[in-house]
Amino acid sequence: MRAPSEHQTAPSLETLLTDGVLAGDWMLDPHHSSIGLRSRVIGGLIRVHGVFRQVSGSGVVSPAGAVSGTVTVSAASIDTRNARRDTHLRSADFFDSENNPDITFSADRIGLSGPGVEVAGSLTVRGRSRQLSFDAAASVREDADIWLDAEVHVNREDFGLTWNLLGMVSKSSTVTIHAVFTRR
Repeated sequence: MRAPSEHQTAPSLETLLTDGVLAGDWMLDPHHSSIGLRSRVIGGLIRVHGVFRQVSGSGVVSPAGAVSGTVTVSAASIDTRNARRDTHLRSADFFDSENNPDITFSADRIGLSGPGVEVAGSLTVRGRSRQLSFDAAASVREDADIWLDAEVHVNREDFGLTWNLLGMVSKSSTVTIHAVFTRR
């Protein structure tokens, strides 16, 4: 990771957006991006961390500075470093990755908000879509890559992930996002 001085500040990002400097098509760099998942089990005593090993995405910045895009993760690519748990997470009890291979977030709008950006769009898990908005840190590196970092809290039951043996699995999960976009 580069030193903070090598990132643009929010006002510079605003200038780059409104001046059309960032206009064009962008691609998610899967080698430098990560989408993770955190949850608690056994009454909140144990944290479970996972990462999705297969991510893809793209975005568009219009000449006027409007931003939209999509990020897709393979549900079957979840890796919590526990093969038995990963198999269960891929099953119909959770992601049902055989019938719902992708988890997708489609951003309809990304706008400046304080020191960062507000991202608004739709998250689709197991065929269920829900509107979602969250704050994120956004920066443009000197090499012109765009970084987007966020932690998003979701209720897994909103997406039909209701399996919960004896109430031991938290309904709330945190999705961690480090998305690096490069020009196409």
